[in-house]
Amino acid sequence: MSNLIEERYDVVVIGGGPAGIAAAIRATELGLKTILLENRDVLGGIPLQCVHPGFGLHYFKEDLTGTQFIHRFFERMERIGVEYITSAHVHSIEYRDYMEKVVNTITRKGVLRLYSKTIIYTVGARERTLFEIGVVGDRPDGIYTAGEAQTMMDIYGVLPGKDVVIIGSGDVGLIMARRFALEGARVKAVIEIMPYPGGLMRNVVQCLRDFNIPLLLSHAVISIAGKKRVEKVTVVKVDEGFRPIPGTEFEIACDTVVIAAGLRPNIDLLERLSIAIDPATGGPMVNELLETSIPGIFVAGNALVINDLADYVVEQGEKAAEGAKIFIENSGIPAEEWKPVKRGRNIRLAIPHYISGERSVTILARVAKPEQRVFVEVPEVGYKTFHMAVRPAEMIRLDLSKDALSKAEKSVTIEVKPIAYRA
Repeated sequence: MSNLIEERYDVVVIGGGPAGIAAAIRATELGLKTILLENRDVLGGIPLQCVHPGFGLHYFKEDLTGTQFIHRFFERMERIGVEYITSAHVHSIEYRDYMEKVVNTITRKGVLRLYSKTIIYTVGARERTLFEIGVVGDRPDGIYTAGEAQTMMDIYGVLPGKDVVIIGSGDVGLIMARRFALEGARVKAVIEIMPYPGGLMRNVVQCLRDFNIPLLLSHAVISIAGKKRVEKVTVVKVDEGFRPIPGTEFEIACDTVVIAAGLRPNIDLLERLSIAIDPATGGPMVNELLETSIPGIFVAGNALVINDLADYVVEQGEKAAEGAKIFIENSGIPAEEWKPVKRGRNIRLAIPHYISGERSVTILARVAKPEQRVFVEVPEVGYKTFHMAVRPAEMIRLDLSKDALSKAEKSVTIEVKPIAYRA
């Protein structure tokens, strides 16, 4: 490991999931000297272990499993000759100047120091752990995150347990409830602290209702008990402030607890660079080409914002590559003025955070609470669409044209208004 290898690139992509693969493919297609770094032994990220359908409906106009979805990108990588390294641990990123960044990487062949004009950061997200959601009690065997349980079942063919309680109703947790049921395990309940599900409604129907798995909304697991193995959990009903309601406690016997309490963008390397972070998303603040507050560093996929569709992750990877191309050709992203994207009524988050008005832009947003029969509006540009329902788990997509955005003078505001709403 004493060998030091130095190379120069136009683009270094960090992270070999769908966003990173899409970015590397697009950057290579655009004629940029590109390399993709992945710290695992194989490329593909989470879709590689997703044997369920629901992928590709937006991007390929087909209903694919995660494995089928990602293999289509493997084929494109091979066809155009994308350069990549697996088992590559990125130790640090250095910002030298406007057109030079350094990515220090440990590989099987030695230490790799890559000098690059741009970086596309696509390392994805991490799962929230038991310690982050305030569950006390014993710490015996039988406690897994949803991703760990999925890896055990779909990659290694190991059934983690037979009597299962799932904490949190995010999409991975819902999908794992179905996987456990299909393998003959008993899913005792899915426990959700919010008064509404955390995952897509289609997954609530297909993964829980179709299998008669109870979903307990406005409930929380407050403790786990067990000696060598999990034996039971204590559940309590919570009020509107998420405080336990005395006298509502009850126990569920189980041998396995799966934590599906949400994801957070994995941005450790970027935080060391003091990149501006949006507290609402947990990821970096970006302009319409997904460039962060540090020139030439772009971010895409779940490292930017937790997406509900892998298709959107791929689109972001491609957009970041196009941004890198523009950055390199112009020694920066040209724009007369960056206008902020503001969050109006019932909008919890929105990306990108800044637009120029000089390009067409896709804005993705999430609401703070569920509502039915509403308009999603951007009043500054005259945009208004009707939605039968909006939910926090499902992203709202707004495709705004350059002509429309040119009407905005200082900012644009995304807001949700009920039909009966009066200002």
